[in-house]
Amino acid sequence: MKIGYFADGIWSHLALEKITKDDRFEIAFIVPRYDSVDSVLREWATQLGADFFAFKNVNSSSNIEKLKEYKADVFVSMSFDQILKRDFLKCPKLGVINCHAGALPFYRGRNILNWVLINDSPDFGVTVHYVNEGIDTGDIILQKRYPITDLDTYKTLLERASIACAEILYESLVRIYDGSVEPIPQSTIHPVGFYCGKRIDGDEWIDWQWSSRRIFNFIRGITDPGPCAYTAINGCKVKIKSSSLISDAVSYIGTPGAVVGVTESGICVKTGDSVIILNKIELEENHRLSIGTRFQSKQDFLIFELKKKTND
Repeated sequence: MKIGYFADGIWSHLALEKITKDDRFEIAFIVPRYDSVDSVLREWATQLGADFFAFKNVNSSSNIEKLKEYKADVFVSMSFDQILKRDFLKCPKLGVINCHAGALPFYRGRNILNWVLINDSPDFGVTVHYVNEGIDTGDIILQKRYPITDLDTYKTLLERASIACAEILYESLVRIYDGSVEPIPQSTIHPVGFYCGKRIDGDEWIDWQWSSRRIFNFIRGITDPGPCAYTAINGCKVKIKSSSLISDAVSYIGTPGAVVGVTESGICVKTGDSVIILNKIELEENHRLSIGTRFQSKQDFLIFELKKKTND
């Protein structure tokens, strides 16, 4: 079975390694993201004797004609970043499939592994589905779910999901080859589902009015290799890399964002309901954190910056 591979990053590397060990599959060509240089994919193409080229617009008529020449049976999208349109989807006779690190029809869209942690989900899913003209709305070929514990972070989910995606993509290709796919319409799981938007600069700020649990999930959800969570002290940013919850912490009314304790484990900060421990932080400047210190919200930080510029 001839495969056209549209891909990027570690997810696609692991999947290629698995797929190419099976003699039933042949990689006809590899198309990386247009604005990235994935040297690993290029090396794979050389090793496999497959063509390697990038498209600024994969849906253009000239590019579609070029793709048709390969007579691929199926196109695979693995972390590819262009929206695939009708004429493109008609190219391979067995369809276009995509591997998505989300339990469709839930968690469609972008930055899914961040969002599952932020939402305190008990598990995350990986799904292989046929691509249609919607965004992550095509019929499901195969889906698996994996538990999330409080020890998980964005980094651990990335590691687990990249392995899971490689495995489930390979299994899906085997089913397509065998003709044993039983497509599952997403509407049979839930009539609506939901989308997650792309996270952008400025989304990293903690709101200390949130509950301790919500802040804990937020911090681990965007920690390394993500941008990490932010707060500030007197106009200086503070990067927060890890935190922990306090067992049986008392819920009480206080001043959210105030430092209420300094221990060997970290900085104890009042939240909207109780107290959380910040285990690992990075300060832009040297500040002594003591009881009574107050962390600033994003709004307070921006006001501080504005006043500083005005005074200058």
